[in-house]
Amino acid sequence: MAEFLQHAVNMLILGSTYALLGIGLTLIFGIMRIVNFAHGELYAFGAYFVYLVAAVCGLNFFLAILVAIAAGCLLGALLEVVLLRPMRGADIDTTMLITIGAMIVMQNGEQYIWGGVAKSVTTPFPATPLVVGPVAISWLNVFAFVASLTLIGASYVLINRTKLGKAMRATFQDRDTASLMGVNVQMIYMATFAIGSALAAAAGALLGPIYVITPQMGNIASLKAFAIVILGGLGSIPGATIGGFILAGAEEIGAGYISSGYRDAMGFLIIIAVLLFKPTGLSARVERIG
Repeated sequence: MAEFLQHAVNMLILGSTYALLGIGLTLIFGIMRIVNFAHGELYAFGAYFVYLVAAVCGLNFFLAILVAIAAGCLLGALLEVVLLRPMRGADIDTTMLITIGAMIVMQNGEQYIWGGVAKSVTTPFPATPLVVGPVAISWLNVFAFVASLTLIGASYVLINRTKLGKAMRATFQDRDTASLMGVNVQMIYMATFAIGSALAAAAGALLGPIYVITPQMGNIASLKAFAIVILGGLGSIPGATIGGFILAGAEEIGAGYISSGYRDAMGFLIIIAVLLFKPTGLSARVERIG
């Protein structure tokens, strides 16, 4: 029972950051109809930015997290304006190639700047874990969990309770009608890509200090982000949240009760099962972001 509780806690912590990845990707695809293969590199960008601000510049760790999220938001806006906006109206294959190109450039840029050696970030949290009954949790994991839930809640509020969110949902449902009603679709696209990128960078900023930071970390993050969106259903933020926790739970079961080598395999077996029996995802919503 103690082992099961430990795995359950690990699942909650990991699932909350996976949910951030999934929410960012489902926003971008749902509203812009863009398959963003650079999403994982935005995750890596957030991790490296925390390392830059906290380890290299020696600034406050919590400030580094906020700066990394803001930098991810700005980078996303830049990518949308420079790379994607000129291709507006192009077929999905073209935009896929653009995001693949961006992914390759970003990954090689990280390799060139930081080298291939893994980086780590020193945090202000004590080494002694928080012990609750049979469960031990590091304080860094507690912080990552609370911060992730805060960002997930903020995403819900943004999409469902703000004027920007209403415009984003209108653009998702019918871009042309939204434009006729006065919605600045170009601005909505830029904001959507910026917000999705910020959420990916946030996930990297929170998980990077827990593990190690490498130029290849974005590859598996991209695969997991797409897996989460497939599990939850395109266009559903609650679905992306649920999908993140399901994927994390499957990975914990695979690592804890089978073998650590099956951590990733278990998650993708779940995806195959979902695609076979419910191809639209577990919580798909028709013509709706939210």
